[in-house]
Amino acid sequence: MGIREVSTDQQAADWQGKHVTVAGLGVSGIPAARVLRGLGAVVTVVNDGDDERSRAQAAELEAEGITVRLGDGATLPEGTELIVTTPGWRPDKPLFAAAAEAGVEVWGDVELAWRLRGPQAAPWLAVTGTNGKTTTVRMLASILEAAGLRTAAVGNIGVSLLDAVLGEEEYDVLAVELSSYQLHWAPSLRAHSAVVLNLAPDHLDWHGSMEAYAADKGRIYEGNTVACVYNVADKATEDLVREADVEEGCRAIGFTLATPGPSQLGLVDGILVDRAFVENRQKQAQELAEVSDVQPPAPHNVANALAAAALARAFGVEPKAVRDGLRAFRPDPHRIELVEDVDGVVYVDDSKATNTHAAEASLAAYDPIVWIAGGLAKGATFDELVQKSAERLRGVVLIGADRALIREALARHAPEVPVVELDRTDTGAMSAAVQEAARLARPGDTVLLAPACASMDMFANYNKRGEAFADAVRALAATGRA
Repeated sequence: MGIREVSTDQQAADWQGKHVTVAGLGVSGIPAARVLRGLGAVVTVVNDGDDERSRAQAAELEAEGITVRLGDGATLPEGTELIVTTPGWRPDKPLFAAAAEAGVEVWGDVELAWRLRGPQAAPWLAVTGTNGKTTTVRMLASILEAAGLRTAAVGNIGVSLLDAVLGEEEYDVLAVELSSYQLHWAPSLRAHSAVVLNLAPDHLDWHGSMEAYAADKGRIYEGNTVACVYNVADKATEDLVREADVEEGCRAIGFTLATPGPSQLGLVDGILVDRAFVENRQKQAQELAEVSDVQPPAPHNVANALAAAALARAFGVEPKAVRDGLRAFRPDPHRIELVEDVDGVVYVDDSKATNTHAAEASLAAYDPIVWIAGGLAKGATFDELVQKSAERLRGVVLIGADRALIREALARHAPEVPVVELDRTDTGAMSAAVQEAARLARPGDTVLLAPACASMDMFANYNKRGEAFADAVRALAATGRA
């Protein structure tokens, strides 16, 4: 992607000769370093790691006039006037303590992108939450495209915001996914409208507490101009709206899977309806789409669709574009993805359900279920998840390093449910899990991979875990057809 002139003459003058330290290489650190160097800043990149990949990246940057210090992410380079950090660097890093002592500001790459926007920059419709961010942002982009708007899904979704705001392509509006990490380091971000989809314990090792995690999520509402969208079923998200300092006239808009009240979007007889952006919201509701227009129509995915619709409607999108955008949207792989129907048993891949909150939403979408679960628990507990899902379970197959934690919760809250525990981590483990699940399942059941755990004990990432599941299911189907 080409880069256009990134700033006014005055802005360029502000950066000329400024000593900026970029914390971390990688997806966001490297573009930030290059952009800052292009503005005339004196850039030093510091990085904890000193492996072969880091050395190759450092060589490229040094050829462009950027200093790189590998194996030293703790020391503040002399003369530093600003730090721009990649999202993964925790706030308790020694580098940031040194910056605070020296009175040096710390920005994230999102903050840098926000500050470098041009005077006619596209407004941001921003999405965060523990689960559902990527799906909602992509739904939103699909709706905006259906409305004829120039847009892109950017941010934590894997597309650099720096590329989006500084690239040659011009946009009418951006659909922006933001993680809690990114929001922590983005103090001046002010979105047109924003949503916190849900809140559940996650990344507490990074944030230090649930309160700090929620507070960082809530930053997305600061300075909103049109709408702060919240989840009626998750009071914590509404509380964040109440606490936010917004522009005069900005409205609180709820989304719900129940019948909506005024200033809410919700469901009526299988129809997604809007009682927020209509002339008489006390008495009127505008039909937007049918539940069948959302694929897959699992409850948590319908909730994502309502959140996306709320942001689109806040931007003035007509109802027809909401329907057309939802119909055109297809979720990314490994998100409640139908793999095969084998002998009347449906196999669903939700490998992206890497925490208990996501797994709970996935399990709520099917009944009865043979559940494949386990992996790295990341400090999670499973009692509440098992309690809520026990009645839906036909059987459970457990894999991974922390499978015992789930087994113990099952013993406490669902002792009658058959459990198969696989004590293996080789490449054939997922195939064995699918075979065991098939043995437990009956026609009409769903075999659901919703691990409620991270994947790195057995797989490179959740994508590889999902691919292994899909391969095993297809092999099972082929055996049945042979």
